[in-house]
Amino acid sequence: QVQLVESGGGLVQAGGSLRLSCAASGRTFSSYTMAWFRQAPGKEREFVARVNWRGGSTVYADSVKGRFTISRDNAKNTVYLQMNSLKAEDTAVYYCAAGKPESYDNWGQGTQVTVAS
Repeated sequence: QVQLVESGGGLVQAGGSLRLSCAASGRTFSSYTMAWFRQAPGKEREFVARVNWRGGSTVYADSVKGRFTISRDNAKNTVYLQMNSLKAEDTAVYYCAAGKPESYDNWGQGTQVTVAS
């Protein structure tokens, strides 16, 4: 098991940028695939991006491709989500997850991102 704590959310104008961080506790962090999901009001949670354990392989949802970048620093037990060119439709609670691509067993509490148009 790994404990996850997200930070970096907030209010930003459309076109702006934010960087989310997810700090993990546990010695097995580097063995997990890490991912970001988001859930907008009234909608189901959706996949945003993931990065493999080494950091060399990333996958993005089409809606964020070219605007968001996921990365990880295993020495710091942290995964990041750099979000650029933000749109109003990016408004959501963003969650960090750890596990396998087909099943994430560990979730953070979420951080709110609000993009004002």
